[in-house]
Amino acid sequence: MFDAQIIQMLLEGIRDTLYMTLVSTLVGYVIGLPFGILLYVTSQNGLHPNPFFYRIGDFVCNVIRSIPFLILLILLIPFTRMIVGKSYGSTATIVPLVVCAAPYIARVVESSLNEVDKGVIEAAKSMGASTFQLIFKVLLVEAKTSLITGFTITTGLLLGYSAMSGTVGGGGLGDIAVRYGYYRWQTEIMLVTVLLLIVIFQIIQNLGTLIANRFDHRKR
Repeated sequence: MFDAQIIQMLLEGIRDTLYMTLVSTLVGYVIGLPFGILLYVTSQNGLHPNPFFYRIGDFVCNVIRSIPFLILLILLIPFTRMIVGKSYGSTATIVPLVVCAAPYIARVVESSLNEVDKGVIEAAKSMGASTFQLIFKVLLVEAKTSLITGFTITTGLLLGYSAMSGTVGGGGLGDIAVRYGYYRWQTEIMLVTVLLLIVIFQIIQNLGTLIANRFDHRKR
């Protein structure tokens, strides 16, 4: 059953899964991090409350997050084809993964910044810190442990979504599980892909937890 061709296919599936997961997470943070900062800054208890902007951002986050990923994947097929030229494969899957991840990341960032001790913020303000300094030298620094934890959770979530995309030809281990486990009833291959996904998830989770603990000043 597990000849050289199958092993090669599984290795390529691992590569494609990691590619989709890590790239979509990184691009998602490029969009979601500033979006989350904006949500925090314009919130009721933020640095510069602005109900109009906050409600728009809040609405966008809620709408995208309320759409199940498989439905979002299908809805974005025309947009994905316009961006990458096709709607299938690992690269094409990154587009809906990013769209799905960005508002989730924004919420994670907003929640992490809300956890920062208000006394620290007030102390920085009393010393004349600007909004830029408050965000990048106080808020993000104080919230780094929570942000790393959020990054780990997001990466694990997108790993699952990347596997889910295999139902529509998204590539990676999910695609292998669907093609061989569902269409061909080769249960052994499907179980191996599931085991590989579990191992990858555990590595991501344990590595993220280790890094977060090292940055957590409360445990020193």
